[in-house]
Amino acid sequence: MRMRRPRRVSAQVLAAQLAITTGVMVLATALFLAPLGSELDDAAMHRALSIAQTTAADPDIARGVLTTRPSPSGPVQSEAERIRRATDALYVVVMDARGVRWSHTTAAEIGRHVSTDPSAALSGREIRQIDDGTLGRSARAKVPLYDDDGRLVGAVSVGIAYDSVRERLLDAVPALLLCAGVALAAGALAAVAVSRRLRRRTHGLGFADISALLDEREAMLHGVREGVVAFDRQGRIRLANDEALRLLGLDATATGRALDEVLAPGRTTEVLAGRVDGTDLLTVSGGRVLVANRMPTRDGGAVATLRDRTELERLGRELDSTQGLLDALRAQDHEHANRLHTVLGLLELGRHDKAAEFVAEIASSRRSFAEEIAERVRDPLLSALLVGKAAIAAERGVTLALSDATRLDHRVVDARDLVTVLGNLIDNALDAVAERRRTDPAAGGPRVEVEVRAERATAVLRVSDTGPGVPPEARERIFVEGWSTKRPAPPLPGPVPFQRGRGLGLALVRRLAERYGGMARVTARAGGGAVFTVVLPEALASDATAGDGLPRRLMAAGEPQ
Repeated sequence: MRMRRPRRVSAQVLAAQLAITTGVMVLATALFLAPLGSELDDAAMHRALSIAQTTAADPDIARGVLTTRPSPSGPVQSEAERIRRATDALYVVVMDARGVRWSHTTAAEIGRHVSTDPSAALSGREIRQIDDGTLGRSARAKVPLYDDDGRLVGAVSVGIAYDSVRERLLDAVPALLLCAGVALAAGALAAVAVSRRLRRRTHGLGFADISALLDEREAMLHGVREGVVAFDRQGRIRLANDEALRLLGLDATATGRALDEVLAPGRTTEVLAGRVDGTDLLTVSGGRVLVANRMPTRDGGAVATLRDRTELERLGRELDSTQGLLDALRAQDHEHANRLHTVLGLLELGRHDKAAEFVAEIASSRRSFAEEIAERVRDPLLSALLVGKAAIAAERGVTLALSDATRLDHRVVDARDLVTVLGNLIDNALDAVAERRRTDPAAGGPRVEVEVRAERATAVLRVSDTGPGVPPEARERIFVEGWSTKRPAPPLPGPVPFQRGRGLGLALVRRLAERYGGMARVTARAGGGAVFTVVLPEALASDATAGDGLPRRLMAAGEPQ
């Protein structure tokens, strides 16, 4: 039966670690035992050499070789045996210059020629070797034997039983294997611990599963139409998909860098960095309205998602404008109905002249205001916006007037931008005067004054109101997305799929002004209220302006509209 390979990453890593640990321990043991045998052999030969040198240094040995005959009971045999027993050597053999033994552990060998070649020792050299002799394999040493006058008279051969060396080696093996076993067990326990931790971190997946998940993640991240940005615990960008790079105006080099390094200070940076709490936070980046959410991860980082709500926001504002126009038409319908009833009554009473005079007066007042707007503001979209806002203001009991400095004879490059700016400023002004009238009924008549004028190719838009004004400490924060001085509206009943946040109008105004290279600011109005001023360079057409509706500076910069 064929064994199946483990599929989990933790099981595969455990098997690999155990195999590696076992292999390393076997290799280490073998590498340790190999030199150990050589060291023991060398130690045995060195011991044999020391015994041989000590024996050859005994003057009685050399004197006995010169003065006696080889005999089992001779002085040389007796002294050699004494030394052998004292040193636990295998043998101590003394030979004369002819190679004849004068001592041996076997008495019958005395007087016979040695079994191995003695020429090296008899020539005055010391040798060490492991060899086979009449007593078996031994570690032996041979040294020359000199008399008192320094003449070579023979040699001494000493052997150490090789079995004793092997026994010492074998005696060391169990202890060595025990140490190796303990080390292997410790390595196995460490491998099991690592495997369990890895199993928790990988959720029991296999390498193929992880590879497939990575491929699916890449396809999903770069395929979704929402921006995804991942941060590590230090706040560096760890991952950003294509949509996130597009929405934030970044490139691929932003990965691995801190968020504060790649994004300018502002609400977008604060939201992505987690310094602003909440869900579905609205922010503006590069003229785009984004909905951001941030979710922390277990490793201390976070993942932020970005949804582009620019088109929805634009549609919402268009719906607001349409709703305002509908309210204005509804108000005019009531007003016209009342006036028609008045005319009908005058006609029934026979007051035809009075009826004609009343109709002419109404038509003259309406036509005069519309004609005044059309004469001063030649752009049809802007003039239509002002006429519609005037009707809405009248319905809300607010006077909307043009300042004496209003004059716009130039052709507007992109009227949509000016409509966005002017519409937001007027809407905020109407809300402000309505808020003051609600909180201070004794205040004077609510009034909003609009000024639209041209300074060469620069459009200057100014809207003043008689509302409560903007405190000095809030004059910069009022242009930050998400910040508003308006009271929050009560929640609508039922599920709402998407609601536009508050505090975006003025933020869009400032961003649009900055894109034109201009500015937006708010100051105090004499007598109370606020004055909003927006300067848009190159917003008006001239002879050098391209006819496609974009200033050349913006076309060259490639900024989105």
